[in-house]
Amino acid sequence: MADPFDLNDFHEVINAPFPAATKQAAGMINGVKTDVMSISFADKILVTISQKGRLAHWLHVPLENLNPGTEGSHTISDGDDDSLLPIASLTATSILGGHAAGHDTVGQLYARQIASAIAMKSPNEKRLLVVGLGLDSAEPDRDVFFAVVDLVLQCI
Repeated sequence: MADPFDLNDFHEVINAPFPAATKQAAGMINGVKTDVMSISFADKILVTISQKGRLAHWLHVPLENLNPGTEGSHTISDGDDDSLLPIASLTATSILGGHAAGHDTVGQLYARQIASAIAMKSPNEKRLLVVGLGLDSAEPDRDVFFAVVDLVLQCI
């Protein structure tokens, strides 16, 4: 029979806020109610973007920059013409879903844009970003993209 689990064996104290910090925003985008939620865990940042109550595509973006000589921070451009583009060193990877035509590309664009916004706000952020998407359409639409990003910016 195994020995009972003894909590006294753990000496390291973790000072993590409980419950995790949560922010929400909602709005009508292209006639569809869109809900955005951000939850900041000690080791990850979760952002969900849902339309019609669904989440069909999950991605993750490591925010820690492991390139030599960067000391873990991302290099942010000084307002050149490409300042609205996602940071080139960020890589979004699909975890679940996104295999329907167009969903993977659009999902990666949203995830990298959200990660770039977080990196610009907090250049030393090293947590993993997890993005859950449940958009009604995977069609690339500029107005929808900017409206969704605007809701996300209210939550991060």
